[in-house]
Amino acid sequence: MPHFSKLLRLLALGAAAVTVAQPAIAADNTDEIKRISNSIDVVDALLKTPDDAIPEYILERAEAIVVIPTLVKGGFVIGAEHGKGIMSVRDRATGSWSVPTFVAMTGGSIGWQIGVQSVDLVLLVMNKDGVDDLLASEFKLGADASVAAGPVGRTAQAATDARMGAKILAYSRAKGLFAGVSVQGSSLRDDTDANEALYGKAYSAKEVFAMPASAMLPPVVARWRQTLRTITPASR
Repeated sequence: MPHFSKLLRLLALGAAAVTVAQPAIAADNTDEIKRISNSIDVVDALLKTPDDAIPEYILERAEAIVVIPTLVKGGFVIGAEHGKGIMSVRDRATGSWSVPTFVAMTGGSIGWQIGVQSVDLVLLVMNKDGVDDLLASEFKLGADASVAAGPVGRTAQAATDARMGAKILAYSRAKGLFAGVSVQGSSLRDDTDANEALYGKAYSAKEVFAMPASAMLPPVVARWRQTLRTITPASR
């Protein structure tokens, strides 16, 4: 019996170690789940308006994507914008997309359509250097990473060549249509509070991207990754 009791203790310790290795899903994560769901809606729209959307060949070349649903233009501080969104990076070796990490954007200057107070913002990171910039705890668009307004529509190939030197291509969506947008000086940072709310710990973006595929995560995370596979042919 002493040996049996010792075996039980060892099994319990092993189970505890496995539990620690998995992210603990927080109970109060409604806002974070909604943010992912809203981002899925933005990405879904990429397939619904092919003549006024981000070209497929641009999406295929992207190494990472940032979606900020409802980026709001501030009414009290001139030129101030703020919004919260999510980001995923692509693993070229497997063709898969990472689980989302949460990000927040503030300040800077965003190109706005006349009369529009909020837009959906999509940033496509076009090379590995841009991904490295994004993984910094905070950086400024246009200062730490070159940004260009992305081309839209099926006939945008010629207009794209001059812009592919940029690390990031920026798009806004208002009234159902996508358009290339100027983004300068806006600060993008990790939203570790949101990461903690969903994943149980204030992970950095690097730590979120390192999560194992077997991690126990809310179903909306799988939906987000599947949505990204849908819009990137090589990932399907």
